[in-house]
Formats: sequence, C-alpha cells, structure tokens
Amino acid sequence: MALARAEIVTLPHPALPAADWADCYVVSVKEADMRAIDAARSVLGSAPGWIRSLLALRNRLVGLVGLKSAELKVGAAGSVGAFPIVSESDRQVVLGFDDKHLDFRIVVDVRPDGGKGSLVAVTTVVARHNLSGRAYIALITPFHKAIVQSLLSRLEPKT
Repeated sequence: MALARAEIVTLPHPALPAADWADCYVVSVKEADMRAIDAARSVLGSAPGWIRSLLALRNRLVGLVGLKSAELKVGAAGSVGAFPIVSESDRQVVLGFDDKHLDFRIVVDVRPDGGKGSLVAVTTVVARHNLSGRAYIALITPFHKAIVQSLLSRLEPKT
C-alpha cells in the first residue's frame, strides 16, 4: 500500500487560474515509465464501495439544490471515472468540469523519482463562485482528503 503525503500547491494554478482552493497528495511508485492517463485510471477509474456510497449520498443531496451529480462511469470515452478529460499528455491529465457554485480540476501528474520509479501527484484545484461553493468545499474537505489518500494508496508502492 502506497502512503500519500501532502504537497503544497501554489495558486494560481495553470489548470484553473481562477482557483482559490487547492490541495495535493503524492505517492512514490515503482513503475518508472508510468503514463499519466494510466495513473489516473488506476487512481480514479473505479472506487471501493464506501466511496461509491458517499458519492451516492452526495448526488442525492446536491440534486436537491440543483447541482450536478458525479456518476462513477467505467470506460466512458473522454473521461476517467466520473470526470471528463480536459487535457492530456504523457505526464499530465487534467479532469474536471464547471458548475454554478464552483469549477474544479483534478490534475494527475507523473514525474521521475530519482531514476527509480515515479511520483504520482493528484492535485485538486477549485474556483469557488459563491457562498454555496465555499460551504460545499468546507463540508466535503475531510471526505475529499480521505478519499484521495485512499485511492492513491491503491498504487503499487516503490520499495
């Protein structure tokens, strides 16, 4: 099990220049030539039952106030899990969408780790538009952190 560590994010971020909230978690993995899309699919392509249950609850609650739901999809073209691909290169995949309360991007970066393995970073950047966006992020942040760290832990660690 890979152990994720927090990393500081500098704003503005190129994936979402208007972002006013961000976090990043990084793990070391033994695969030296991992592509970002493969890392994104490994981390975000499917989720354990407890995460699917939390997402189902979230979708029911946000639907009551007219916000977009996020459905976990498998194998949808142009997306990874519930998230549309915004841009993609060998070393970085940017996922996300815009909504009336906030815009968000999930950036999956893969970079060399001293010649042995890779570092996989998952950065979330959010532009909150209004009080609803700020309240939403405040409410989900503890869940978000636990989910990202749990999903990253599924990558094969560098030994």
